[in-house]
Amino acid sequence: MQRYKITVEYLGTNFSGWQKQKNSYSIQEAIEKSATKLLQQKINLVVAGRTDAGVHAEGQVAHLDIKNVFCSRKMQLGINFHLLNEKFGRDISIKKVVKVNSKFNARFSAKKKLYQYLIFNSYYRSPLLQNKSWWVRKAIDQKKVIEASKYLLGSHNFSSFRAKGCQANSPIRTIESIKISKEKNIIKLSFLAKSFLYNQVRIMVGTLKEIGVSSKSPKEIAEILNLHNRKHAGITAPPEGLTLKKVLY
Repeated sequence: MQRYKITVEYLGTNFSGWQKQKNSYSIQEAIEKSATKLLQQKINLVVAGRTDAGVHAEGQVAHLDIKNVFCSRKMQLGINFHLLNEKFGRDISIKKVVKVNSKFNARFSAKKKLYQYLIFNSYYRSPLLQNKSWWVRKAIDQKKVIEASKYLLGSHNFSSFRAKGCQANSPIRTIESIKISKEKNIIKLSFLAKSFLYNQVRIMVGTLKEIGVSSKSPKEIAEILNLHNRKHAGITAPPEGLTLKKVLY
C-alpha cells in the first residue's frame, strides 16, 4: 500500500462538516467519492482534525492509502475533476498531493494547528463576507481584546471554553500564540496550538468579543478560566467566521 498526503481547501457553508454523517453531506464524503471514482478502489480518508458545519479550511490535511503508486499531480487534478460532479463539489479543492511513507499520519503526526477567526465589525453588513465572518455591529475595543487574550496563553484547564459533548480526555490545552489585528472593518484573531477542545476557539472568540463591546475588564478572562465552568464564558461564536489555516508537521 502507498500512502499520500493531501492538502485541502474548502468553503464549509453548505456542508455538515468534515466527517461523514447519516442524512447529511460532508466534505469527507465528497472527496472520498471523487477519489474512489478516479482510483477505482475504496478510499477512506484520515484527517488532521475534523471541522464543524459551516467552518472553512485553507490548509486541511488528510491521508489516504492506495494499492499502487499513482502520479501525485494526476491524483490532484483527477480528484478535483470528479469533485465538480459532486454536490457542492466546487466548494472543495485539492491543493496538493504528496507521496509519503507509512509512518506519516495526518492526525497523529500533526504538531500544531493554526485557526483564524474573522469578525466584520461595522454598523452595516457585508454580503460578500456573510459566509466568511461574524457580523458584529457594536464597536469592539481592540486593545481590550488583545489584553484579555493574553490570559489565554499557555497551559490551562479550558473547561470553561469546552462545549458540551466534547470527547477529549483532558481539558488541559496549551495555546502557543494569539495574534489579533484589524484592517478597516475586519478583525482577525489567530490561534496556534497542538490541539483544541470542541468549539474552544469559537467560545474564546465569543468571550473576547463580549469583553470588547462591554464594560467588562480583560482580567475577567482569568476568572472565567479558574471557574472551570462553561456557563461563565461567553457565547459560542458562529462557525462561518472560522477557518483552519494550516496544519504543521
